[in-house]
Amino acid sequence: MTLTSAATPSWITDITMAELEADPRPFYERLRREAPVAFVPQLGLHIVSTRELCLEISKDSENWPAVISPAGGRTFGSGAILNSNGPEHRELRGMVEPHLQPSAVDTYIDDLVRPFARSRLADFEDNGAADIVAEYCEPVSVRALGDLLGLGDVSTDKLREWFHKLSDSFTNADMTADGEFANPDGFIPGDEAKAEIIAHVDPKIDHWIEHPDHTAISHWLHDGMPEGQTRSREVIYPNLYVFLLGAMQEPGHAMGTTLAGLFSRPDQLERVIDDPTLITRAVAEGMRWVAPIWSAAVKVATRKVTVGGVTLPQGSLVMLSYGSANNDENAYDAPTSYDLDRAVIPNLTFGGGVHACAGTYFASAVVRIALEELFESIPNIERDTAHEIDFWGWGFRGPKQLHVQWEV
Repeated sequence: MTLTSAATPSWITDITMAELEADPRPFYERLRREAPVAFVPQLGLHIVSTRELCLEISKDSENWPAVISPAGGRTFGSGAILNSNGPEHRELRGMVEPHLQPSAVDTYIDDLVRPFARSRLADFEDNGAADIVAEYCEPVSVRALGDLLGLGDVSTDKLREWFHKLSDSFTNADMTADGEFANPDGFIPGDEAKAEIIAHVDPKIDHWIEHPDHTAISHWLHDGMPEGQTRSREVIYPNLYVFLLGAMQEPGHAMGTTLAGLFSRPDQLERVIDDPTLITRAVAEGMRWVAPIWSAAVKVATRKVTVGGVTLPQGSLVMLSYGSANNDENAYDAPTSYDLDRAVIPNLTFGGGVHACAGTYFASAVVRIALEELFESIPNIERDTAHEIDFWGWGFRGPKQLHVQWEV
C-alpha cells in the first residue's frame, strides 16, 4: 500500500473545494477523528488537523521548516517571509517587526484607527442598518494597515479590492492528479492586483530611497542596511503582497466574526457593550471560534518522520490547519460554539513557533479599538435576522456579509 492511499481515506477524494470554501468544519471534524494527518489530493499535500499535532510541528522549525503552498508561491513569488527560514527569516522578521512591536504599536495605534473608525460610523450611524463587514469592518482594517505601510494615497475601496483579488489567487489551490493547477485562470485577479500595486508603489519606493520617512515600507527599505544601500524591490514586493493579503484581511474578518459570535449569545453581547474591558476577551474568543487564517501555514519534513501514526517521507508537505486546531474537541468544550466565558486556553489563531504572526498585537489592537468605537456609537446594535450570516473560506475565513440593524 502506498503512503498516499494509506494516509487518504476514500471519502476525502469526494470533497470539493467549493464545499471546503462554504464550510470546512464538518470536513475537519472528521479529519480530527479519523485521519489527523491525511493526504488531500485536491491540495497536493497533507493536512494536519489536531491542536496537538499542529503545536508539535509549528514549534519544531529545525525539522519542519516553513515553505509555501503551491498557490501561495504562485501568488507571492519567491522571497516571502512565509517560506523563509534561518538567517533569511530572521532578516525579514527584523525588517517588518519594529513597527509591530507592542511598545511601538501603543504609540500610534489610537491615532491610526480611531479617527477613521469614527468617520466611517458617522457615515451610516443614522441609517439604522448596514452590512457591517462592507461598511465598517473591512474599511477600518485595510485603512489601518494601508496608512501604516505608507499607502495613505490609495483609496479604501482599492485596498479592499487588492486584498480580495490576492485572496482569490492564494486560495486557488485545487490541483490536478498530475500536480498542475486545476484552474490557472484563477490567478488572474491576483496578477491584476500585483500589477496595480507595482505601478503605484514603484514611484513611492523611488521617493523613499532618497527621502526616508516614518512609514513601514520606507523602514523596510532602509533599516539594517549598510550606509547608502536599500533593500531591493525583489525583497519588498513579495512581503508587501503578504501584508496586503493576510495582514489586511485578518482584523476585518476577526471583527465580523466576533460580532457574529456575540450575536449568537445576546446576553454576552450586552455584557461586552456595558463593559468595554471585555472586548479584548471577546475578540480572542471570536478568533478562536472562527480563525481568520484557517489553513495557510505549510511545513516540509526534512527527514522521514512519523506524525499522528502516519509515516511521511522526507520532503513531504503538510498544511497546519489552525482553524481546525482551534476547534479541537480534545482541547475545548463545545468548540464550535462562541462562549465569552470559556476557560482561557492558548489557541493557534496567529500560528506558533518562530513563524507565529508578527502582527498579532497590531491586529488585535485594531479590532479592539474598532469595536470600542462601534459599541460606543451604536450600543443597541443587533443582527438583522432577515439575512443569513455569510461565512466563507477554508484558507482565510470570515463573514462575507453581516447585516445589522439598530433603532435611530
